[in-house]
Amino acid sequence: MEYSFPRYLLSKQTVDDRALNRGVMEALKTNLPPMPINIIEVGAGMGNMLARLLSWGVITKAHYIHVDAMEENIRFALAWIPEWAAGAGLSVEKASENQLHVFDKKWDVQIQLECADVFDFISKKHVPADLLIAHAFLDLLPMPESLPRLLSLTKNLAWLTVNFDGVTSLEPTIDAGLDDLIERLYHESMDKRPTGGDSRAGRHMFAHLRLAKAQILAAGASDWVVHAIDGKYQYDEAYFLQFILHFFEESLSAHPGLDKAAFADWLSQRREQIQRGELVYIAHQMDFLARV
Repeated sequence: MEYSFPRYLLSKQTVDDRALNRGVMEALKTNLPPMPINIIEVGAGMGNMLARLLSWGVITKAHYIHVDAMEENIRFALAWIPEWAAGAGLSVEKASENQLHVFDKKWDVQIQLECADVFDFISKKHVPADLLIAHAFLDLLPMPESLPRLLSLTKNLAWLTVNFDGVTSLEPTIDAGLDDLIERLYHESMDKRPTGGDSRAGRHMFAHLRLAKAQILAAGASDWVVHAIDGKYQYDEAYFLQFILHFFEESLSAHPGLDKAAFADWLSQRREQIQRGELVYIAHQMDFLARV
């Protein structure tokens, strides 16, 4: 199978749609300042969150800075956002090479796409936004030292969503002992990333935000739950599951504590479960809304 990270981001859009905590989102709507607002999203991928906020009516008028370190994601976003907007009945203009304008009688959003490492972006001393968004991103960074720097990007609110929190479940069981070992080693690999990371980022965010002198306005679970209906996965979620197994394979194939043949067989059986529409995947995560 060919693995494309932009396609993975697209395939998980519906998974995220279900997962995002509605109570935390309602708190976001309640606390947003009047439109137009300035928004910075870090680790923004190919524009899913922007599309979601528009289609769900969370924002109508905004200046949106979309920051991502992967050039492939930025290129994909420059093509995908206009395609999505046109499909939603919105007008789109390309203001410059990395700027888009999405609008109609109700919506007016100026989008600036920045290909940059998040900390390089922070070092440029941008004017703080009304809202900082970090989606499925903070559990990849060294914490708690990264959080004050990230929060410097906002003068008001931070919406920090889908922070992994230490539970991965794949059903049905293949071998209970092997399943438990793979899950434990997979979580340990998150904790040992050279670039930082935390397999229990969600629960630790309460203390990290207090340490950064941010007020938590709302918090709640945002679990990924993927299963088949009548033997078929919705949308492109079978690909999403295949990519999750790809993450396992990349992280653990060379692990000295794991028998290579047993792990290869485990991956093969899990992939066959996807083909048959049997695999159920659950990952526990947390959403936060904070005021800086």
